[in-house]
Amino acid sequence: MAVHDTRRLQCDWTPVLEVEDLHIRYGAGEQAVRAVRGVSLHIRRGETLGIVGESGCGKSTLAFAIMRYLGAAGRIARGDIRLGGESLLGLSDSQLRGLRGKRLAMVYQDPQTALNPAIIVGEQVAEVYREHERVGRDSAWSRALELFRRVGLPDPERIARRYPHQLSGGQQQRVVIALGLVCSPELLVLDEPTTGLDVTTEATILDLVNDLKREFDSAVLFISHNLGVIAQVCDRVAVMYAGEVVETGTVGALFHQPSHPYTAGLLGCVPRISGGAGARLDAIPGSLPPPHERLPGCTFAPRCQLARAQCVEVRPELTAVSDDHGSRCHFWEETPVLQRRPSAAGAAAPEPTAPAAAAEGAPLLEVRGVSHYYNYRQPSGSRFGRWWQAIWRRRQRPVRAVERVSLRVRSGETVALVGESGCGKSTLGSVVAGLLAPTFGTVAFEGQDISVTVRQRDPALQRHLQMVFQNPEASLNPRHTVGAILGRPLALVSDVQGAAARRRVEALLESVQLNASYYDRYPGQLSGGEKQRVAIARAFAGERKLVICDEPVSALDVSVQAAVLNLLQDLQAEQGTAYLFVSHDLAVVRHLADHIVVMYLGEVMEQGSTEALFRPPCHPYTEALLSAVPVPDPGVKRQHIRLQGPVPSAMDRPRGCPFHTRCPRKLGAICEDTPPPTVAAGDGHTMRCHIPLAELAAYPPVIRSANSGRAGAGPHLPA
Repeated sequence: MAVHDTRRLQCDWTPVLEVEDLHIRYGAGEQAVRAVRGVSLHIRRGETLGIVGESGCGKSTLAFAIMRYLGAAGRIARGDIRLGGESLLGLSDSQLRGLRGKRLAMVYQDPQTALNPAIIVGEQVAEVYREHERVGRDSAWSRALELFRRVGLPDPERIARRYPHQLSGGQQQRVVIALGLVCSPELLVLDEPTTGLDVTTEATILDLVNDLKREFDSAVLFISHNLGVIAQVCDRVAVMYAGEVVETGTVGALFHQPSHPYTAGLLGCVPRISGGAGARLDAIPGSLPPPHERLPGCTFAPRCQLARAQCVEVRPELTAVSDDHGSRCHFWEETPVLQRRPSAAGAAAPEPTAPAAAAEGAPLLEVRGVSHYYNYRQPSGSRFGRWWQAIWRRRQRPVRAVERVSLRVRSGETVALVGESGCGKSTLGSVVAGLLAPTFGTVAFEGQDISVTVRQRDPALQRHLQMVFQNPEASLNPRHTVGAILGRPLALVSDVQGAAARRRVEALLESVQLNASYYDRYPGQLSGGEKQRVAIARAFAGERKLVICDEPVSALDVSVQAAVLNLLQDLQAEQGTAYLFVSHDLAVVRHLADHIVVMYLGEVMEQGSTEALFRPPCHPYTEALLSAVPVPDPGVKRQHIRLQGPVPSAMDRPRGCPFHTRCPRKLGAICEDTPPPTVAAGDGHTMRCHIPLAELAAYPPVIRSANSGRAGAGPHLPA
């Protein structure tokens, strides 16, 4: 639904959902957590309201309150929640059970926790329909298959008889959406439904949400911290901070004319495809206040560039900026100034050191024709059972995760590996780090062959390599303090101990913008962003020349992500460290990388400088990735390129071009039967495609501004 239709909806339709002055608390007494404070909002039929904000701002608590799933510790202290004019607060448990799934439904962030692993997915959807509509098994099963077709699942009859673990992440999320829509609810709540998905699957799910909203005419509450996603699917937006709604309005007004410093700050944190490498992101300083601590004035005042004495002493009310646009700020008229005011965070990146500037000469890391195969044992399928398989050898089928990949990384350079989940990015990073050994090919570091696992490498050489993992919780020992975690690599690498080690650790903490008080804290006492900073500090303990970053910011809020990306730039500029950066987020890659390698099904489809890959000619796969990137601007126009079908199995690779089974620009038999040649597009830019370069260069740009009268110079936004 277009943004300009919102006002007409407000005149014609009664709200499906009304939340009035809602206050939610956990616990009691002075230590009670006031998770939601005075939230009021409404959603009309056929409308999508987005809720956006950092982790801990109360978004999910609000969603669970609407579903009446707060649990024993949570309680609604004040306010009301009405569905179709009827209050939900006085309903009994049996009445709520009859309501959930029928009139209101929720799609959760992690489909694996929302689906029963012991029941086939078709039965899970059919069971909900039987329970609420009182129909027979055949009718319920037919309804489940109908919903599976509507959400775009291939071969619904086959999918319906599978268990959740037999489906991909995107297929699981489609099943959960079908589960929510099976009874055509009046209100559908989606809590971060695309956070764990790669960019192409995310784009398909967002298209699906828009299509189903129009088809079912439901009201949708869409919760996300991704501003690009919000811009793509929402009609109106409510921005939450520390349990309060600080700004609300149409999606166009909030993205083009934000009237609260927090909204402007969130927009400044987002890396954009239109930006180039080098410029720093305007990260929001500080962090959310502790949940049990609420200041008498504006809760955002400690982090706000506009804060004055009045802000600290007087709590601002939600003030009308215009029709259907409100801001909880004393000085909302000055907010546009923040988008033009230079700040320390938004300044240019520091000049690189001499090693970082050395883009020529011998590479620091050289990967030559590397392949990595996982052995996969397929059972023989004999009806005689396991004892027969124990006698006869099982057939070996290798999973060819990485296939003949070559690349170079020079000192001070950032090379990004991009592609969908399962394309081999992380496997290649693990081979370089020494966690896996290459099946074929060689890996050389400073000219020395390191094509073995880390235990077999020269310790003197290995100390110059380190890895930052996607999930810092899994990579930090919860039983050790931050000081011990950072002190161990120092002791192993440079034999620094005692008081000297503590000083070095405190210096490391300072380098990642954490003070000395973090030395004695445990990982469980840190936020997600703080844990990732500790993981980065550990990677830089010692003289690291190459750091492999495996999706280091994908799970972080935009504000924390901006701070971490700025930190990586600073450390690279100061120490001349090179990065091998694994990511599926092309906006982040555009911001950070010097060189990009696009991978599909374990193979390199395209590689070249960042500037070269963001302008024509583009490989059709790169073009599809660009089309799927959520852009935080509702005025942007883009080509609608969606890849059909799943990624083929790495055990049964297609003949010819590996991408031909999903390529929207496939030529025909030549793509199906003949491997594509590697074609040079100039300045080190190469791609593997049968389509002539001149034809690829003639395609219109993938993304362009709505104000751009012509097709621009490339697939990126005009600067």
